[in-house]
Amino acid sequence: MLPVQLAFIPGGVGVPEMMIVGIIALLLFGKRLPEVAKSLGKGIVEFKKGINGIEDDVRTGSNSSSNNYSRPEVEDEEPEMTAPKFEPPAFEREEEESHA
Repeated sequence: MLPVQLAFIPGGVGVPEMMIVGIIALLLFGKRLPEVAKSLGKGIVEFKKGINGIEDDVRTGSNSSSNNYSRPEVEDEEPEMTAPKFEPPAFEREEEESHA
């Protein structure tokens, strides 16, 4: 039997590694191990259902040639934006006039 290849373990996972994982799981969960495995299995099934639902939505969205909505019309008549003209403060002019 070939060992299972995992991306983060260069040599893969063999029988000794699986036995170590099993012993650690037994020590951590003890009598609750069947319940933990059952809830983990349910979680995986729900995850796969969610992924399949998303894939179906993507397929139906990309395959539909007619859209149920229409794009809004673009109006070319937008007001022209202008910046205000700069005028120096009035007190500077008064100072210049008083010095002259």
